[in-house]
This record gives sequence, structure tokens and C-alpha cells, in this order.
Amino acid sequence: MENLLTIFIVVTSLAVVIQAAILAGMYFAMRKTSAKVESLAEEVKTKILPTAELAHSMMTELRPKIENIVDNVSTSTTVLRTQMERVDATLTDIMDRTRLQVIRADEFVNSTMDKLEETREAVQRTVVSPVRHISGLMHGVTAGIEAFFSRRRARSSVNPAQDEMFI
Repeated sequence: MENLLTIFIVVTSLAVVIQAAILAGMYFAMRKTSAKVESLAEEVKTKILPTAELAHSMMTELRPKIENIVDNVSTSTTVLRTQMERVDATLTDIMDRTRLQVIRADEFVNSTMDKLEETREAVQRTVVSPVRHISGLMHGVTAGIEAFFSRRRARSSVNPAQDEMFI
């Protein structure tokens, strides 16, 4: 049992020494890591923090200007929308009026064409037809007169001897 007690003490001592060595290794590793983290933190302070502060100061300075730009854009958009609505209303009105004028012009042209057709028919009935009848009648009379005189001439040329005998 005494041997057992010695073995137990030796094993416990070895375990304590191993634990101490592990703790010492962890201490040195943590110290190294801590040094690296500190150098990294220092680098962040020297490089990134000035940039962040510069960005922050720029944002602080630019915020009113950006707000002013946003307000101007909003106002311009509202004015532009209002003007576009006016232009749309004006164009719609122009299109409606143009359609109305085209319809009126079409009706006017159709009415004029109808009246011209009626006038042509009336002239045909009242002037051209009677003139044709009169013209036909005149041709007939002319033909009759020509026929009458041509017969007389024909008789005169045949009977000159008789007329000469009387004289």
C-alpha cells in the first residue's frame, strides 16, 4: 500500500506539473495573442479611426447640403409633375378640338359636295336639257331651212332658161 501511495503521489505530482506546463503554455500563447491584438488595435486606431472620423465630419458637413438637394429635387419633381399635368391637359384639349374641327370640316365638305351635286342636277334639269332641246330644235329648223333653200337653188339652176325666157 505504501507503494501504491507513492505511485499515487508521483502520478498526482506529474499531473500537477503537466497542468502547470499547460497553464504556462496557455499564458505565453495568450500573451502573444494579446500583443498581436494590441498591435492590431493600435493599427485600427491609427488608420481606420481617422478615416471614420473624417467620414463622420464629412457627413456632418454634407448633411445640410444633402437635405437641401433632396428638398430641391422633391420640389422640382412636384413642379415638374404639375407642369406635365398641365401639358397633358393642354394636349388633350388640343386633340379634342382638332378632332372636332376635322369632324366639322368633313361635314362641311360632305355638305358642299351634296349641294354641288344638287346644283349640277338642277342645272342639268333647268338649263342643259332645255338648251339641248332648243339646240336640237334649231338644228332641225336649220336643216329644214337649208333643205328648203337647197331645193330652191336646185330649181333655180334647173329653170334659168325659163326665167331668161321671160325677160
